[in-house]
Amino acid sequence: MPPSRSNAGFSLVEVMVAILILGVGIAGLTEGIATALRSARESQLVGAAMLEAEGVIELLRAEGYISDGTTEGDCSPALKPHRWTRTVSATDLEGLHDVEVRVEDGRTGKTICELRTLVFEAPTSSPASQTGRGSEAEIRRRERGRQR
Repeated sequence: MPPSRSNAGFSLVEVMVAILILGVGIAGLTEGIATALRSARESQLVGAAMLEAEGVIELLRAEGYISDGTTEGDCSPALKPHRWTRTVSATDLEGLHDVEVRVEDGRTGKTICELRTLVFEAPTSSPASQTGRGSEAEIRRRERGRQR
């Protein structure tokens, strides 16, 4: 009786198919990780741009007076190539202003985020308004107009 032969091991075709399947799986996994990293970076950029827009609105509120018009400026160093645009317009109610802040990519001009809110400028009662000169906000507006 001849000795029996054992066919243990894998054929070349089986090894090639296993390598192909493994390669496709690794390529898909790599693409998924790259997409997740891009998404995380974009999310971080939008979050920083929203904080910048909120800061621009808070600075407007802190000034104490609101003048209608459009203002532009550079973003903070963390968002250096980007720019913001603030548009303030009056509404039907006296003292209420519609404020829109848009943060754009400084290289492409693409809008990263846009934030809109309403800001109320309360009338102030001060000695200046009692003397007939007007409220402090009105006096500041007149002084700004003279400086321009």
